[in-house]
Amino acid sequence: MAVRIRLSRKGSKKKPYYRLVAADSLSPRDGKFLEVLGTYDPKSNPAQVDLHKDKIGYWLERGATASVSATAILKSQGLL
Repeated sequence: MAVRIRLSRKGSKKKPYYRLVAADSLSPRDGKFLEVLGTYDPKSNPAQVDLHKDKIGYWLERGATASVSATAILKSQGLL
């Protein structure tokens, strides 16, 4: 099972917010996931990011790879 760190969309139409999750690479975007790693709200000014650094470190040590958008968030927070 390959694990990916990626964004899962929540919220209503035109008011999105995202959860950063660890999920199986074959599961759908908003489908089953293994663990919630944080939240990302792009609509607030500035964008609000709340991450669980210890959980993210755990999954990265286990070989999880991050999606393009998740990588950008993690780099901006200094975790990659």
